[in-house]
Amino acid sequence: MTIKSQTLTCNKSGQLFDEQGKPLTPPSQWSFLPAGDAGITRKITAKGEYWRVVFKKGRRTMSKGIWAPADIIESAQKEMTATRSTDEYQRKKEYSAKHREKQQQEYEVEFCSQVETFLNFHPNYQIIAKAMAILVTQHAVPVGSGTVARTAMIPVQERAALAVIAWMRHQTTAYDHMKIARIKGERREVRKILAQESTRILNNYRQGSPIPIACPLKKALAKIMQK
Repeated sequence: MTIKSQTLTCNKSGQLFDEQGKPLTPPSQWSFLPAGDAGITRKITAKGEYWRVVFKKGRRTMSKGIWAPADIIESAQKEMTATRSTDEYQRKKEYSAKHREKQQQEYEVEFCSQVETFLNFHPNYQIIAKAMAILVTQHAVPVGSGTVARTAMIPVQERAALAVIAWMRHQTTAYDHMKIARIKGERREVRKILAQESTRILNNYRQGSPIPIACPLKKALAKIMQK
């Protein structure tokens, strides 16, 4: 009997639940394949008989792995092992790696430029703007960083702006040590207030105003540069 593919969640003990919250148990002839090998996973899901297990990490939904017939998993693993042992596959793999590296480098340059544009500091503080743009980029763009810079859902200009505010939240405020009440919307409200303060600080640099020694951004940059 073919079982319809579906997406499930699980609790800490491994119990599976469907979208309606009904507990499910995989068929006895099924096995679990942890997430991590996209090639094997694609071959298995192409058969159309599987259960994908997901979990929440912050606002993101991530895959824990898939349940599928054990013979299909074994077949997919053997097929991928054979494919990956060929010279053609290795050449394609090397080409893809170089292409991804080139794309990453180009994105880093573009993102850094967008950050500097967003900062829009007065000519008196251009050196600071360039240094800060590099620091924000180094934090935000690495593959797997999970930051807003890695999403394609919003324009790069907006990603750059959000990345600056996020960087300042961690570098120029006490956010990382705050005890925020577990109330819906409370963390969002705290971030909103801190973002307003960060914008006020940035405006001083944009307007070319004298920067006091106690400026949180000035102190944060000095501390980073000393490392």
